[in-house]
Amino acid sequence: MKLMNKEFAWLARRDGSVVLGHGPFQDAENPPDAGVAFFKRSFCEIDELPWKIPERIEYLSLDQFQALFSISSDVLKIDWTTPDAMPFSMVFQEIMSSIGQGLIEKTVPVVTECGRARGAGSVSDCIVAAMSAQRAPLYSYGWVAGNSGFAGATPELLFSMRGLHLETMALAGTARQEDEAVFGVDEKEIREHEYVAQTLVAKLLDLGQLKRNEREVMRLGSIVHFLTGFEVELESVQEPRRLLRRLHPTPALGPLPRTDQTMTMLGEWRKRLGCPAEFGAPFGVWDRGGFEAVVAIRGLWWQGNDVSLPAGCGIIEPSRLVNEWRELRLKREAVKRFLP
Repeated sequence: MKLMNKEFAWLARRDGSVVLGHGPFQDAENPPDAGVAFFKRSFCEIDELPWKIPERIEYLSLDQFQALFSISSDVLKIDWTTPDAMPFSMVFQEIMSSIGQGLIEKTVPVVTECGRARGAGSVSDCIVAAMSAQRAPLYSYGWVAGNSGFAGATPELLFSMRGLHLETMALAGTARQEDEAVFGVDEKEIREHEYVAQTLVAKLLDLGQLKRNEREVMRLGSIVHFLTGFEVELESVQEPRRLLRRLHPTPALGPLPRTDQTMTMLGEWRKRLGCPAEFGAPFGVWDRGGFEAVVAIRGLWWQGNDVSLPAGCGIIEPSRLVNEWRELRLKREAVKRFLP
């Protein structure tokens, strides 16, 4: 399927289905009660019309979705430019100074690697085909408008809600697969993860009966993360946008504490480091009364042949510059492996 001049969006859900919406999309303040709408916004700025109602919807299996966008004859090569460490070093020092002053406990700057695509086929075709091949525990997602867009395969569910049942997760702490044994007892990584998990507990506790699962390790090929799942039996039906405002961003991608001041600080750091606006933002789909949203990470952003690959790292007081720089590269390399 050739994508040039097409507008569409998709989200692979936990039940193994893919919701594929075809444009043109209608912007709306709220989703239709009995219809389907995608939720799309930037990380920092609130969109008054975040719901995107498609002209047409398809429900596909993962295999059907992959077959629909299979373009094995096209080969995409990207000439990547290694990011300069100096801008990140300056931001890192500013963050550590803010931590020392007690302004923040944790925040998540983002470094973006840029590249130039070449080869047969369009960039949109090739990136969508690569992301459509990804499987659980990754959630494939994307938004395409002709020769621009973003697409990825994220491991992070922001939340899923059907009726009075809500599920979410804390996903924070990262290491190489070969370091899993020491990762499991790494004080810094456990502390970073617990910032996220405990914040989620505080955000969810008044909504209903909360269940916190045991912390475990999520294995994603070359990298591993700490994962803690949460379930809530809600006392009352919740509007998705109310929950999105409450939960986004978690400390996995945002600042702790989350205030107007700390969000402004993070927004400025993200801009200085060239971070795409939607990276780390919620991306979801409302489907006839149920809602599922992922965190838009582990992806590529593109405009024509210019491609961006962002990755973030959680910085707390014990963080060290060289270790965080290494983690950023590790995450970017994991995304590059999605490409053929």
